[in-house]
Amino acid sequence: MQYKADSPEDYISQLPDERQASIKKLRKVILKNLPKGFEEGMNYNMIGFYVPHSIYPAGYHCDTKLPLPFINIASQKNFVAVYHMGMYAKKELLNWFTTEYPKHCKYKLDMGKSCVRFKKTEDIPYELIGQLVAKMSSEEWVDIYEKAIKKK
Repeated sequence: MQYKADSPEDYISQLPDERQASIKKLRKVILKNLPKGFEEGMNYNMIGFYVPHSIYPAGYHCDTKLPLPFINIASQKNFVAVYHMGMYAKKELLNWFTTEYPKHCKYKLDMGKSCVRFKKTEDIPYELIGQLVAKMSSEEWVDIYEKAIKKK
């Protein structure tokens, strides 16, 4: 589902009541564990955490007016989603997450390339998400991103 929001607070206020608590908690966990160099705002009509132009002036290669995306969280029609570009770009991080996930969640991992889907909001592994967020600095993310872009 797409929400037209100007801020994370505005986004959350538009969610159904049963989704607001889980998105608020996810946001709080991410902000608590987010390394320096990242900022929060709206990105792709979702709550986003990104490397701002003040740190990485080149921006996102697909649209250089946008800052470099890193993590997004969203309430979709049938699930809450966490999009983590670092897992898509760094195999070791993905391997760590997929190994740790069963230790924190009784349900099978539902994941795309960078998207982790949670159909049962009461089973979101907040502690694991916090650990995941803390594992990559903004400097490392920019370095990985630039190496991937230069290959193209």
